[in-house]
Amino acid sequence: MKRELIQYGMMVLALGCATLQHVQAQELQQRGKTIAVRCEKASLVRNGEKITAGLDIDLSDLSVKSNQVAVFVPMIVKGADTLKLHGVGVYGRTRWYQLERYGMRPVSGKEEQAMRYNDRLGTVTYTETADYSTWMNGSELILMRTDYGCCGALTDAVAETGLAGYKVMMYEPAFRFQAAVAEERKTRELSGRAYIDFPVNLTTIYPEYRRNQVELAKIIATIDSVRNDKDITVESLSIKGYASPEGPYSNNIRLAQGRTEALKQYVQQLYRFDYGFIKTDYEPEDWEGLREYVINSYIMNREGILAIIDSNMEPDAKNTKIQKTYPEQYSFLLATVYPALRHSDYQIEYTIKGFTDLAEIAELMWTQPAKLSLNEMYLYAATLEQGSDRYNEVMETAVRMYPSDETAILNAAYAAMQREDLIAAERYLSKAGTSAEALYAKGVLAGMQRDYGNAIWLMEQAALKGNDGARSEIEKLVEAQQYAR
Repeated sequence: MKRELIQYGMMVLALGCATLQHVQAQELQQRGKTIAVRCEKASLVRNGEKITAGLDIDLSDLSVKSNQVAVFVPMIVKGADTLKLHGVGVYGRTRWYQLERYGMRPVSGKEEQAMRYNDRLGTVTYTETADYSTWMNGSELILMRTDYGCCGALTDAVAETGLAGYKVMMYEPAFRFQAAVAEERKTRELSGRAYIDFPVNLTTIYPEYRRNQVELAKIIATIDSVRNDKDITVESLSIKGYASPEGPYSNNIRLAQGRTEALKQYVQQLYRFDYGFIKTDYEPEDWEGLREYVINSYIMNREGILAIIDSNMEPDAKNTKIQKTYPEQYSFLLATVYPALRHSDYQIEYTIKGFTDLAEIAELMWTQPAKLSLNEMYLYAATLEQGSDRYNEVMETAVRMYPSDETAILNAAYAAMQREDLIAAERYLSKAGTSAEALYAKGVLAGMQRDYGNAIWLMEQAALKGNDGARSEIEKLVEAQQYAR
């Protein structure tokens, strides 16, 4: 019997629902958009991959009947794109009773911030964080109100209130990727250092002596790495020999010069290079190498030793002065540092042929990028989708191959900013200098970091140096700064 009564009651409710909804809709339509709330402190703030909406909803003037629910849903909107956030539901007495006693689902979803209506409703502080998407740049935050009766939404009562026209102005920069100048001649260098051991006071190379096989193999491997490559023409080999500061300077001249010539002859016998191909030079005593070691060490009396090294004394006098003034430190230097000052520095100059075939460039990009010029790398990048993983790899490879080239630095920074890796962009731009293009790029980064004051200043400096895009960026930054206040 009880079951039948419940079924009958539900039937009566269903029969009366349409009429009741019609009456409520008419009443609300007559009242129209006067059923409004006030909104203050509306904001949209982006932080990396997240965006946070916030506002205060003043419900003081709200009136909700016992069997109705007023739901307020903030929405991020731009054109056809919309993101609904969780709603705020204000429930009349009967609807609140149903929600509490029977565990009914909140009208706008389980995330809804539900509350009971009473005459003392004040201001609700609302906040929600959602995943950021690029379409949200320049979006609006609006508040949608929908009133619900017993059987669903009273569509005539839907109204946008409070936030119409409110915008978050996300700075949308113009990335100025740079074109690289084509090299007429792709000249490169390979350098190395070998520590050839010679018996005391001799200038003859003994390949089996101590570690000479290893050190000579280093030079040979470096030469072979370019000499056997069909895309490379070796132009010259330079060798410079150094002796250490102990002993008479005149004898060190003989040793440095003779040992350098011995190494030249050894290489010449292996390769039979043309006359004049191997160029030689020598440094009788490597005082610069000694100074570099001392200045980067924690050796006792470091400042005193450096003062002697930097003095105008003759080389023999310097060595003697260090030996007599700081005997303990001199003994240490003589045993552990001076042997490394006897070395041979070598440098191979070569040219690489130019590449124009994009398929060949693409293959070299991922196998032998050192063969490509910056311009050739960017020719390949132009065939890729800007911002794609492959495109970003090209930009990063380019700056790795050409770490001091401003064009490579700026393009790597723009690629990082495009994928919103601002930490990497900042690292690249720390090496970019103060040219007009570098200042522009730094201004873009500051704008993306929402440091609008600094961004505008940087753009002004870029404009003064002749950057033709800085003025339009200043206008965008000023507008974004105004909305951020």
